[in-house]
Amino acid sequence: MNAEFSRTLSLLRQEKGVSQRTAAGALDISQALLSHYENGIREPGLTFVVKACNYYGVSADYLLGRSMSRDGTTIAPDELYDLTGQKDNSIRSSVLALLSKKLLVNSIGVLFDLLGKTGSREAVRAASHYLGTAVCQLFRHLYQADASNNPDFFAVPLLRFRTGLGEADMKCSEVDYVDALAAHAKAKGTFPPINHDALARDYPALYQSLLQVIHATGERITKCFASRPELKGK
Repeated sequence: MNAEFSRTLSLLRQEKGVSQRTAAGALDISQALLSHYENGIREPGLTFVVKACNYYGVSADYLLGRSMSRDGTTIAPDELYDLTGQKDNSIRSSVLALLSKKLLVNSIGVLFDLLGKTGSREAVRAASHYLGTAVCQLFRHLYQADASNNPDFFAVPLLRFRTGLGEADMKCSEVDYVDALAAHAKAKGTFPPINHDALARDYPALYQSLLQVIHATGERITKCFASRPELKGK
């Protein structure tokens, strides 16, 4: 049983708003055993997995981390809704590039729509600056990979770019973003609902893309952390 199972099991219980004792009772096991399952100390049998799926209303594939969709479905490239309105046949690239583009475009669409609902222009502006710099950086690396391209195409000199000014700008934008959200919370204290049910209802075609991005990023970071044993416990 993978770590994703333990994490998902715990998150589903918290989302349901029940204690370990309550959930354990409903699942016909002891609270101590459920705690072991949620912390990855012990592996459950098939009977428990079936009961947990029924109790939380999810598929086994979702509970086991094999699908980001709660009903167990997966997303194919031609099923993803693309906010850009650009036809697939106009993109001269691989299916992987198309899928990656759609996942990110759709996820950013959800992000900015939620930010727009907060009414915080500062948060929207900071998020735009952060993502804009990230795109600029990646494009510049691609542009400069071809030595025949004119290095003066960009306003920031090459030496300054290589010393990390882009990363510094992104970090400043991230600070502005966090500050803007904190200011909004203090002034108004309300945010649009960002739980599973609300996102699935408000963004039925886009939410799956966001889930895929979150899942893939989490796996990548976890693997990177696992490869650095000296960081464990910090």
